[in-house]
Amino acid sequence: MYDIAIIGLGPAGATLSRLLDKKYKVIAIDRKNPERGKCCGGLLSPDAQKILAQFDICLPKDILVDPQIFSVKTIDFDNHIEKFYQRFYMNMNRAKFDDFLISLIPGSVEICNDSICVKIEKENDAYRLTFRTNGVERTEKSKIVIGADGANSIVRKTFYKNNKIHKYTAIQEWYEYSVNSPFYSCIFDKEITDSYSWTISKDNYFIIGGAFPIKNSNMRFEMLKEKIRNSGIYFETLIKREGCFVYLNKGFMSTCTGRNGAYLTGEAAGMISPSSLEGISYSMESGKILAGIINKDRGDVGRKYFIKTLGIRIKLIFKIMKMPFMYNKFLRKIIMKSGIKSIKKHLI
Repeated sequence: MYDIAIIGLGPAGATLSRLLDKKYKVIAIDRKNPERGKCCGGLLSPDAQKILAQFDICLPKDILVDPQIFSVKTIDFDNHIEKFYQRFYMNMNRAKFDDFLISLIPGSVEICNDSICVKIEKENDAYRLTFRTNGVERTEKSKIVIGADGANSIVRKTFYKNNKIHKYTAIQEWYEYSVNSPFYSCIFDKEITDSYSWTISKDNYFIIGGAFPIKNSNMRFEMLKEKIRNSGIYFETLIKREGCFVYLNKGFMSTCTGRNGAYLTGEAAGMISPSSLEGISYSMESGKILAGIINKDRGDVGRKYFIKTLGIRIKLIFKIMKMPFMYNKFLRKIIMKSGIKSIKKHLI
């Protein structure tokens, strides 16, 4: 019998695992393996940097990649407008970042890598988990189960399926790129998606990605690539393709933190920015909050967790309020045409 079972070791699960008191018997089940990367632009936001600073965590330099880009090229295909805006992201290797956070987890936590949880059942005062590691099935019991497994969370699907979640398909491809003109872009096109798409340079690669409605997501991605080509951006040999589900928060009541020993954290709880799809900061923050409550061991974890994540939900509400100015083509046109907060490029 484990005290705590954590499903997923992204930033939420890794932070939670690292901060839990060593008095608990903890198992962490993570499906990542070296052959699969995270479908993510791999940019560390200022909010995520701040949380790392609060933890006094310094990143090894091999996590960062070239180039470090200080502006985003916003491409509005709907209105045929391009503008540059200053940004303070750190360009990084997302897989190495996740591995680094996992390396900080103490040895008291049992980690099951390349494992997929296929079933969770409530059994009296505990939870029975069935998961597979390299094709071998295993069953364990835990008093608490925590879903830190993203938009497709098995914990959320099993225990909170009535809390509707808007899932999109994130797809990105990596290409060889020898042109010495690196940039990061944010692309809006209503025909392709009512979310947004992106391109980014990483070392000698050029990444094209986006978040698309699940229906016809592959067709939409191909349309994106065609429009990028037609805009004069050339990309070369395909190296790899990545995909996953991503959560798009569209409502004020979309977050779900859990109760009665089955809790959610990070993107599984709906804690991801609806405007930028940035989730690392919310994941680490919610993991920290949940670990602090469990470590005090005074009961009523669900209520306390819900209350203490109020600050995160308020932040998300402001992000939702920002969405019309990003995704409504007419409002976006007004903002971009005005030049508010845009910067001018001085080309030599």
